[in-house]
Amino acid sequence: MQLKNFVEELQWRGMVHDVMPETEEHLMEQMRSAYIGFDPTADSLHIGNLVPIMLLSFYQRCGHRPVALVGGATGMIGDPSGKSSERNLLDEATLRHNQECVRTQLSQFLDFTSGAKNEAVMVNNYDWMKEFSFLDFIRDVGKHITVNYMMAKDSVKSRLTGDNVDGMSFTEFTYQMVQGYDFLHLYKNLDCTLQMGGSDQWGNITTGTELIRRIGGGKGYALTCPLITKSDGSKFGKSEGGNVWLDAKRTSPYKFYQYWLNSSDDDAEKYIKIFTFLDKQTIDGLVAEHQEAPHIRVLQKRLAKEVTTTVHGEEAYEKAVKASEILFGKSTSEDLKMLDEQTFLDVFEGVPQSELSKSELENGLDIIAALAEKTGFLKSNGEARRALKENSISVNREKVSEGHSLTASDLINNRFVLLQRGKKNYFILEVK
Repeated sequence: MQLKNFVEELQWRGMVHDVMPETEEHLMEQMRSAYIGFDPTADSLHIGNLVPIMLLSFYQRCGHRPVALVGGATGMIGDPSGKSSERNLLDEATLRHNQECVRTQLSQFLDFTSGAKNEAVMVNNYDWMKEFSFLDFIRDVGKHITVNYMMAKDSVKSRLTGDNVDGMSFTEFTYQMVQGYDFLHLYKNLDCTLQMGGSDQWGNITTGTELIRRIGGGKGYALTCPLITKSDGSKFGKSEGGNVWLDAKRTSPYKFYQYWLNSSDDDAEKYIKIFTFLDKQTIDGLVAEHQEAPHIRVLQKRLAKEVTTTVHGEEAYEKAVKASEILFGKSTSEDLKMLDEQTFLDVFEGVPQSELSKSELENGLDIIAALAEKTGFLKSNGEARRALKENSISVNREKVSEGHSLTASDLINNRFVLLQRGKKNYFILEVK
């Protein structure tokens, strides 16, 4: 594969914060290996991890070899960067399980299996750290880095001078040394000459380049990406329910799709460069189209399509679009019944609910009772009759009139009935 200019690619996408001098020239000479570390303390990555994932993916697409390092050892310590307290430490079995889950998710973005020269590699730093005794480490590695050097790092200073009354443990203080040794190990064993990460990782990465210079007698390079923020100041990657995960069991494809679809205009213009593989010409065209008619939300729709398809596949994306249309009156009873239970609950999250027993539907439940006395959706039978005469009541998206009865055939997923008055007033009957 012909090499493409990786640094140039990142620059137009707004993905370069700091880059060590001569990195661009180094990468244009020949295929190089670069690594990024991933925290294995959960069995799924979340969209906050998408920036380093995209860095590695763009790197591979430019003809280089990406190395994904799962921090089995560093995950047992905890990185102090950007954190105010220590994390919980995990056992090896849990970390190994999480590693396999992470690999599966990374394979959506990286080629691990084609046999190409720049095929991606996954490593776990626990594999080389577990045999390293404490005495060996402080003798062979620790003596090459001074405490003064380590204290000068922002990740350390912020913990020592901030509001955190507990300070910083020796365990976390040594984190940069362990991460620095990872870089040295990969430099020696995989000819890995570049480490990348978020801008908060610069101190840890440069500790690695220093070890390569002092112990390995070579030269390592560093590149960091800006930390992504939302235009309203809130944290990227968080929703009301917490993290937006890549695992469909943790965050449904519908909610995942909605997160991107609901991006502001400014954020969508930034995100589409960072989180999709669309080229500059295509993105410039989409931005121009969006500026002419922002209300059509061309950028948000294309962004949501690209990211959802990459992470969850074409079929899940199409289901998410159909589910989204349900709230805007474009759906039928059949569309509703095609939704799986989790997506149905996601679409109608926060909608008032009431429970009924299945026995109440056996002989048919009169629609007036279903609207009023059995559920409280409407205040009285009289209000229910008026709404029915106004033709404003729907059951599972289909208009009904007085005299209609609910039966088991109306159930969505053998469990729900969706009542609706007008365009925006929804109510869910859960039948048990």
